[in-house]
Parts: sequence; C-alpha cells; structure tokens
Amino acid sequence: MSPATPVLMAVALALVGWLVARARAHRFAAEGNAVRLHSLPTYHGWFVALAALIPAAIFAIAWASLSPSLILSKVLASPAASGLPAFGMKRDAVLAEAHDLAYDASAAAFNPLSRALVPAFREAMTLYGTIGIVVTLLVGFACGAFAFLKLRPDFRARTHVERIVMGILLAASLVAILTTLGILVSLVFETARFFQIVSPLKFLLGTHWSPDPMASVGAGTADSYGALPLFWGTIYIGAVIAMLVAIPLGLMSAIYLTQYATPVLRKWLKPMLEILAGVPTVVYGYFAALTVAPAIRDFGKLVGIASASSESALAAGVVMGIMIIPFVSSMADDSIAAVPQSLRDGSLAMGATKYETIRRVLVPAALPGIVAGVMLAVSRAIGETMIVVMAAGATARLTANPFESMTTVTFQIVAMLTGEGSFDHPATLSAFALGMVLFLVTLSLNFVALRVVKRFREAYD
Repeated sequence: MSPATPVLMAVALALVGWLVARARAHRFAAEGNAVRLHSLPTYHGWFVALAALIPAAIFAIAWASLSPSLILSKVLASPAASGLPAFGMKRDAVLAEAHDLAYDASAAAFNPLSRALVPAFREAMTLYGTIGIVVTLLVGFACGAFAFLKLRPDFRARTHVERIVMGILLAASLVAILTTLGILVSLVFETARFFQIVSPLKFLLGTHWSPDPMASVGAGTADSYGALPLFWGTIYIGAVIAMLVAIPLGLMSAIYLTQYATPVLRKWLKPMLEILAGVPTVVYGYFAALTVAPAIRDFGKLVGIASASSESALAAGVVMGIMIIPFVSSMADDSIAAVPQSLRDGSLAMGATKYETIRRVLVPAALPGIVAGVMLAVSRAIGETMIVVMAAGATARLTANPFESMTTVTFQIVAMLTGEGSFDHPATLSAFALGMVLFLVTLSLNFVALRVVKRFREAYD
C-alpha cells in the first residue's frame, strides 16, 4: 500500500466536505436568508474542506514517517525473524531485501532469509496501512463534521478561511528559516568537532592543504589543513575572473536591451539571454573542459607562458562568468527600467546626449540594483562546483597566474565527502568546516544584496 494513499483519501474527503458545505450554504440563500448570509457559499465550502483536510493530512504524514519503525518492530517480533543475525550489515541487508520483496514481488533477493520474512512484512504493512487509512478518515470526518455543524447564515466563513490561509502562508515562510537553521546547526556541530583536532587559526590562515583520509591522526595533522589556498582559489575564480566577464557583458547587454533595442528585438533577445540561466552546470563544465580550457592553454603557450595548463583558473572563471551573465543582466535591466522617466527627460532636455544620459544619470540612479545583482551573482559563482571540478583542477595553489590550475572550496568538499574515509577523521570533518565558511560568506553576500535592493526600492516607490 502506497504511503500516499492516506493523503489522497484526506483530499477526497475534503472535496466531499467542500461540495456538501457549499450546497448547504446555497440552501441558506434559497430559504430567504440571503440578506443575512455573511460569506459566499464558496467560503463555507472551503472552511469545511480545510477543516477536514489539514488535520487528516498532518496525521497521514506523521503516520507515514512513524509506520516504517512500527512495521520493522512487528516483523522482528515475529517467529520468522529468529534466524536473523543479531546486528550488522548482513542483518540490515536481509531486512531491506524482505521489505522490497513484500512491496514488489519482482524485486531481486540474494539471501534466502529474506524470503522467509516476506509474509511477516506483508502482514505488518497491511495492518499498519489499514490503521493509517482508517484513522486518517476518522480524523478528517470528525473535524469536517465539527466544522459543518458550525455553518449558519451569519457564520463568518470568509474570516475563518482567510485566517487558515494566513497560517498556511506563515508556515510556508517559516520553512526557509527553519531549513537555514537546520543547515547551520548541522554545520556548526561537525565544524566544532573538526576544530577540536585542528586549530581555527591554522585552518583559516595556513597555506598548506594536503589532507590524507587514510593517514593516522598525529601531532602534525593540523599542518596539512591550511585552507587559505582554497579560499584564494574560490575568490580568484568566482569573484575576480568570473566577475570580470559577467559584469561588463551583463551590464552592457542590459543597457542595450533597455535603451537601444527595439521592442521586437528586445522581445527575442531577453529570453534568449536568460536561457543561459537554465543550462545545467555540468554542460558548462563540459564546455569549459573540452573547448575553453584547451584554447586557453594553446593561447598561453603561444604568448610564451610555459606554465599554461589544460586545467586553469582562467578557463573555469571565464565559463563561470558566462553562466552568471543572466543574473547581472536581469537585475541591471530591472534597475535601469525602474529609473523614473522624468530623470531621462530632464537630462535630454538639458542637452545631454543619449550616451551621456545613460552614463551620468541612468547608471548612477540604478547603481544600488546593479550592485545587488552583482553580489547575488558572486554568491552564485563562489558556490559553483561542476565547472571547477571539470576545468580548474585539484591543486591547492596560492598564485595570481590565471593559466595555472587551482582548486576551490566546493571542489574540496566534494573530494572529502566522496572518499572512503571515516566520518571521525579530520579529512572528512574538514569538508564541514569548509562548508561552514562558504555558508557564512554566501549568507553575508545575500544579506548585503537584500539590503541594497531594499534601499533601491525605497528610493523610487
């Protein structure tokens, strides 16, 4: 039985409640109480539907998360589970196979013990699935019936529905905040474990990065976790090279689209430019690795740079800059378009040319929005992974030569968490410390960008 079945039953029950309550409100009007009918019949229907749906859906979701543990407990208590190993990976594998077979008879099974547990799993799944559906229907029916009995011609159904919807919107807005807090708490816990082994100063200011997930922890372990080259590579690729590409191209495209392009041309060019934002980053990575990086290497060799590599910071930065052009262009476009027409007309009336008006009036007036777009683009660039993995290399290096390979924080996070090292080893824990630094940097940039946007909006509202 699918875990979504109780939720679908709750939705069906809510639909029935909506139809019945709406019909009852129509009867109120037909009986001559239309003058005293406070809310439209639709609001009466939504009040009963929401009263039945929300408690039933909450119980169904809670039961879906609780029932797997109840099913497992019942299976382990059955006589068929007496032959299972006490603990270990083999025991878990047998239980997982038996669960898959009970849910889908065509699933593969490699252990004979798993087939013996299938009847117990099916019995438990049927029992708790039935309990979930029955209780969901009872909860939904009871709450819907209670709401239905409150319907009267003067019942303020619209007010109650608006309050319920406001509560739903508040809960939805809290999801982002709670998610951010959850991410922060998980990062803080693991980062604290890492800093018990490696000093924060050595981690933030050290210049040697060579963690070994298989090496034993000793007195010189902290000397291998100097993350300064990673921070430099992240800033150099994402905030320097990428921005040198994205800011001029994005700003100039926004100026052209808002000031020079005809309406028909703008109608076609703007969506085509924004398509860049929808291209998967792995495609950009292929483009950087197979096309841009070899071309940059050959160019470097041509001009006499012997250290030019096929994996370079310049290749990753250029492609990353192309990727974030829509972020800069879209914000700059909206900001320039929001400048009051009176400023344009006043500048032209004073004898300024169109170019002078753009340079001395429009761009300065739209500068807060442009800066906000640039900051958002920077936060997007420094969190990019695939382009760096495929084009920049894995060498932690403190250098200003863009033709050499570099690595970034995101690359090392992927490298540390996809290995075979233990989660108690400082090499694995260092990924959380790097993630914590990256999280704080991007969060700060987003806060600054939002403050700048707020100031921009206040100026022209």
